[in-house]
Amino acid sequence: MDSFDNLSASEKAEASELQKMIAVEQQKAQFQAQVHSFTDVCWDKCVDSPGSKLDYRTETCLQNCVERFIDTTLTITNRFTQMVQKGTH
Repeated sequence: MDSFDNLSASEKAEASELQKMIAVEQQKAQFQAQVHSFTDVCWDKCVDSPGSKLDYRTETCLQNCVERFIDTTLTITNRFTQMVQKGTH
C-alpha cells in the first residue's frame, strides 16, 4: 500500500497502525533470526560434547562468543546507519 489517497481518515489510521504492527513483527523475526544464528555459531565453536551441565570453559566461551557476536552486529549496524546518514545529507 503505497498510496492512501482514496481512504477515509479512519481507514488511513488503521492502515498506518497495521504497517506499524507489521514492522514490529518484522523486527521480532529479525531478532529471532539473529539469536538462531549466534546460537548455531557459538554452539559449534564452544561445545565439544554436550553433557548434563556446561563446564566453566564452555560456559565462558559461549558467553564471550555471544557478546562478541552482539558487539560486531551493533558495530556493523551503526556503521551502516552512519553511511546512510552521510548519503542523505
